[in-house]
Amino acid sequence: MEDASRKRKFYTPAEALQKIAAFCAYQERNHKEVEAKLRTYGLDEDEAAEILMRLVREKLLDDERFARSFVRGKYRLKKWGRRRIRQELKQRGISEYCIKAGMSEIDGDEYYQNLVEVLEKKNAQEKEPNPHKRRQKLTLYATAKGYEGEFIQDALIEVLGVRK
Repeated sequence: MEDASRKRKFYTPAEALQKIAAFCAYQERNHKEVEAKLRTYGLDEDEAAEILMRLVREKLLDDERFARSFVRGKYRLKKWGRRRIRQELKQRGISEYCIKAGMSEIDGDEYYQNLVEVLEKKNAQEKEPNPHKRRQKLTLYATAKGYEGEFIQDALIEVLGVRK
């Protein structure tokens, strides 16, 4: 039985740069993610830092661009709310400045329309006959998606057609 350290391949800084450049070119990445990947290549801290600086200089690594891309994808495709997107970006070690830049990608009208669509879809799938419990379930679902309470209440009035 081979141990894990013998299976892992170590790279020279030149090989690592080539490999990590391809990793960054494939899709937007953030510093934390790239740094973690470089650690698996067996580089020392100085070599990894040098490669990171080079990736930034060559515009292959940019946290603000990552944040903007991340926000667009999660908000348009997965229809996540602002709270969840912000939380995910923080977990990925993105700075507050980059988070704000990313959040500027969200259009208020489209954001609200996304919430209405999410609630309409969930409402159509929901089997709960009790209107109070149904409203509660829809509220919990939208909250888990990261939408803010005041938006959820307004959208529920639109979707269910009743005030609480």
